Amino acid sequence: MLRVLSWNINGIRSPLQGAVCQEPNNCTAMALGRLLDELDADIVCFQETKVTRDVLTEPLAIVEGYNSYFSFSRNRSGYSGVATFCKDSATPVAAEEGLSGLLASQNGDVGCYGNMDEFTQEELRALDSEGRALLTQHKIRTWEGQEKTLTLINVYCPHADPGKPERLAFKMHFYRLLQIRAEALLEAGSHVIILGDLNTAHRPIDHWDAVNMECFEEDPGRKWMDGLLSVLGCQAGAHIGPFIDSYRCFQPKKEGAFTCWSVVSGARHLNYGSRLDYVLGDRALVIDTFQDSFLLPEVMGSDHCPVGAVLSVSSVPTKQCPPLCTRFLPEFAGTQLKIRHFLIRLEQDPVFGHSALKLSNQTQVQTRQNKASVRSTRPRPSQAGSSRGQKNLMSYFQPSSSHPQASPDLELPSLMGVPVTPVTPEQEAAAKMVEVQAKASETKYEKEVRTLCWKSVLGGPSPMPLCWGHGEPCVIRTVKKPGPNLGRCFYICARPRGPPTDPSARCNFFLWRRPS
Repeated sequence: MLRVLSWNINGIRSPLQGAVCQEPNNCTAMALGRLLDELDADIVCFQETKVTRDVLTEPLAIVEGYNSYFSFSRNRSGYSGVATFCKDSATPVAAEEGLSGLLASQNGDVGCYGNMDEFTQEELRALDSEGRALLTQHKIRTWEGQEKTLTLINVYCPHADPGKPERLAFKMHFYRLLQIRAEALLEAGSHVIILGDLNTAHRPIDHWDAVNMECFEEDPGRKWMDGLLSVLGCQAGAHIGPFIDSYRCFQPKKEGAFTCWSVVSGARHLNYGSRLDYVLGDRALVIDTFQDSFLLPEVMGSDHCPVGAVLSVSSVPTKQCPPLCTRFLPEFAGTQLKIRHFLIRLEQDPVFGHSALKLSNQTQVQTRQNKASVRSTRPRPSQAGSSRGQKNLMSYFQPSSSHPQASPDLELPSLMGVPVTPVTPEQEAAAKMVEVQAKASETKYEKEVRTLCWKSVLGGPSPMPLCWGHGEPCVIRTVKKPGPNLGRCFYICARPRGPPTDPSARCNFFLWRRPS
């Protein structure tokens, strides 16, 4: 059996922080290895790793028992990125970063790019610059003993921001490029699995609020998925796409099967989300080898949950990892370059070097002469001191004759003719106690006065209003979207977001906060 899994991890370091904090003696590599072991898959594909090569550490890149492959964002740090971890028993024969082939190294690449003439070189480079696609090609053996080729495309598709129409165009171009590459691989005779975060909820059953969304079926991303996918058991004459949504193949009518929830609104508590993560397989592969397709909503650590599938095939590993493997990176392979490799030795002309040496000798002779002349004209310290009459340093510490020292044998006269009575230790202790109590009471009084003064000036935060639906204190939020209300604060119900028919979900209370 071959088990593949995909997870938008929302930062590959995030799920590891809790494990490392609970067991501080364990390093990051052990935490990541334990996470991979708990996911229990032969091939694990991560999306939104949010690491670039300059911050990738060896514990994240190299895990015992696995070989890993990363694709990084070239434009922004801490953004996007995908990674594929394969068990040593499922080592791929080839690996490649990107969909266009522009990032290929011509050594150990997957190949099969198809016709991309509809894109310019600049468009292709931009589509692959965000680290959103990673391909690994494997040899598999069926139960009949036949060896076949399987290509996994780990993708993190772009999100279309409603306020940025250029990102919708970028998303649709990425979809088109993904389809061209996948179909080219199919035509070359390889089986293909597309898995990852597609950032589109395909059907109304895949989105909680699809009923209240305008033109849900007309979304360009959903129309693209309609053309890519085919549904088992569809009516005659319906469109048959080259791929199948494996989860809907096994669970065609299961509701509430979501993979992504809003963290800010706490929507996961009431399962108010959408299904954005998929395992898509070509028709022949799904029908012949897929045994199960599953979701793991109980796995925490991200705003997404893992998805996966089980195939009735076995992997045929190769002895040597492809060159894209992170263990071959210079910084991890023990061949890290030294700073002298970045310096170039300057070759000097013999004539120029001889003249420069002669000039240097002349300069040194002139410098010695100048120093000698300066020493000859500089006055000696003894002569300078005598001419200016400078005093010795000890003269400033001699006792002054105008203030005679008191003799130790001199007796002090009594005050006003009255002899001074010696104070007993008990009286001295009582006096100190009274003094301490007086200072404490004075300090306490001053503190109370200051507190009352500040309370009269600052009234403190006003109490939270109560929501209309539950009569409970609200929470305060701040508008972060650009517009006229950017930065304004408002009150909403503190309960997690959920379906409107659920009385335990957040009510529709809303109130702007008055400016202070």
